[in-house]
Amino acid sequence: MPDIAIRKSTLCVEEIFHEFGPPPPKPLLRAAAISVIENPYAGRYVEEIAVFMDDLKILGLKMANDLVAALGGDPKNIEAYGKGAIVGAAGELEHGALWHVPGGYAMREVLGGAKAIVPSAKKVGGVGARLDVPITHIDASYVRGHFDAMEVGVPDGPRASELAFVLVMTTGGRVHDRVGGLRVEDVKGEDGLR
Repeated sequence: MPDIAIRKSTLCVEEIFHEFGPPPPKPLLRAAAISVIENPYAGRYVEEIAVFMDDLKILGLKMANDLVAALGGDPKNIEAYGKGAIVGAAGELEHGALWHVPGGYAMREVLGGAKAIVPSAKKVGGVGARLDVPITHIDASYVRGHFDAMEVGVPDGPRASELAFVLVMTTGGRVHDRVGGLRVEDVKGEDGLR
């Protein structure tokens, strides 16, 4: 089973005060954690890769805890999340899919059993590639005001033989959301949808 070789980690926090309208009562916080690791499968086809997901669970939990800390330290402050992966050019898209379980379940665990599926994006890209990570409400995917994305990347990665795994959390929906749909106060949180 491969070990995780981390080259670098980044943590980015955005504080959004307004979107041309009146300032909200408190700024929206969005944060992204990125870990750039060696891809143990780069440059070759390997049939059985799923075992690496077990190794990645610890990384997922660390990144999820780092995000909660960066957003105030209380998991109850988190309203939305997303995940993603950028695969270096010597890897294949399926290597990014290894992040689905360890990244998604880590956030759901740290947030106390969030109900909604964690949206995801992945791609193969070169050094400096950017990724728009989709974001939805943690308990109800139909909360339209929380449909969002956060652009992420690292200037010097991923290198061809690396993977950049990403987790994103926010403290709310879009500032000034006003296009209708399910409201946060109406969430039942039973099925991950409503």
